[in-house]
Amino acid sequence: MKATLLLIGVSLTTTLFGQNTLSLQTDAANITIEKEIYGHFSEHLGTCIYEGIYVGEDSEIPNIDGYRKDVVEALKALKVPVLRWPGGCFADTYHWKDGIGPKDERPSIVNVFWGGVTEDNSFGTHEFLNFCELIDAEPYLSINVGSGTVQEARDWVEYVTSNNQSPMTDLRKKNGREEPWKVKFWGIGNENWGCGGDMAADYYANIFRNYSSYIKGADFQKVICGPAGNDVAWTETILSGLKNKTALAQGLSLHYYTLPTGDWDSKGSSTDFGEDMWFRTLRNTLYIEDYIQQHLAIMDQYDPDRTMKLMVDEWGTWYDQLPGTQDGFLQQQNTLRDALVAGMNLNIFNNYAERIRMANIAQIVNVLQSVIRTNGPQMVRTPTYYVFQLYNVHQDAMLIPTELTTENYEYKGEAIPALSASASIKDDVISISITNANPHKAISVSCTPGREFTAVSGKIVNGDAITDYNDFGMEERVLIKDFEIEKTSNQELEVEIPAHSVVLLQLQVR
Repeated sequence: MKATLLLIGVSLTTTLFGQNTLSLQTDAANITIEKEIYGHFSEHLGTCIYEGIYVGEDSEIPNIDGYRKDVVEALKALKVPVLRWPGGCFADTYHWKDGIGPKDERPSIVNVFWGGVTEDNSFGTHEFLNFCELIDAEPYLSINVGSGTVQEARDWVEYVTSNNQSPMTDLRKKNGREEPWKVKFWGIGNENWGCGGDMAADYYANIFRNYSSYIKGADFQKVICGPAGNDVAWTETILSGLKNKTALAQGLSLHYYTLPTGDWDSKGSSTDFGEDMWFRTLRNTLYIEDYIQQHLAIMDQYDPDRTMKLMVDEWGTWYDQLPGTQDGFLQQQNTLRDALVAGMNLNIFNNYAERIRMANIAQIVNVLQSVIRTNGPQMVRTPTYYVFQLYNVHQDAMLIPTELTTENYEYKGEAIPALSASASIKDDVISISITNANPHKAISVSCTPGREFTAVSGKIVNGDAITDYNDFGMEERVLIKDFEIEKTSNQELEVEIPAHSVVLLQLQVR
């Protein structure tokens, strides 16, 4: 019994019987996996910015100009390619001039979306852009459309990027930055169908046209506020409203969060779960592929030359907050389950590299599916961190089209593909990432790389139990370890992928 699904970068066949195989069309590798697919998202939410990234120069926590030294070093090792800021919902309440100049003169505001806490604006435009330079990441700025103005947006662009003499550049220099920053990614609003102004799609389409006409730069990548999940009506209305004007935008955003229950009021625990929630989480993660296909089909209709790319600039797991944590701070634990979610999503994004320009996991520190968690002076790398580190070999590599035949992982009458995979080549090294969703069973797969290879090595992210996580003051349970592979010939491999694991194979080719 077989079902075949043809995708842009991969052909997937699921089978109840027969051999699991992965065939690589290495000679057909001609699409770059943009490094920004491995991007991140930071918002003024909970302890993502304050405590997570920024503690101030007077903090007893070791820091570099106020940025946590341990976090800086961890993010540099992760090779973070792009970082989105200041939100999220916070972006459409944020007025950038509140966050520049002497810190003791900056006005405070109330963060109405996330916990009702006071925001003192000590982390603003300079602090964010300097942080991006420190960790060698491209900045991605979200413009306030919900409560801002076109003039405010235009002034921000000039303040940040202009080298001309003007009131805005004079102000930047007065505030200590002589040379402009290089910022090419600009989001025109965020979730304007919801927290960004509760706008109708046709209204936002006109707003985008208005703002975009003033956001000018030779290499700017301007991003339309796109849909959540499978809201194809939003995409259709926006793009039809931009008919013959699609050149104003280089990207369309997509937001999709994996909820185990599918219920925003009761999303499920991040730590206390069994196989039922394991299966439902991984099943719900895979929905994103169908949503990507739906939105790309509409994009092709209005942009047949495919000049506009998809930006999945918010994705990840979303569970109930950890007991005892502050409301609105969205703190959750990060287990082996999240590692599988990350690996499966990243395989999908890789395989759609022709159309996906960027993706940003939510969020980088302490919030939702973070790669780092902090607690006072302590810091831990989460299972998701190690998956990103495992996969960073794909950044700016050439996508290898693949054909995967996989058995199903079945649970209570439902089934999903047990394996997911993606592959790339760079500097005569083939990198193959494979996930095994089955929590009970190791799965053997025959791999044909399409080129002769002289050496093979492997790495794995795994744990003893599906609920394993890394926590403060304890030895890491989920991390990268060497994965031994027996080389069977110069043209094929037989590899056993352990239960609930994420594996990277690397082959040196002739």
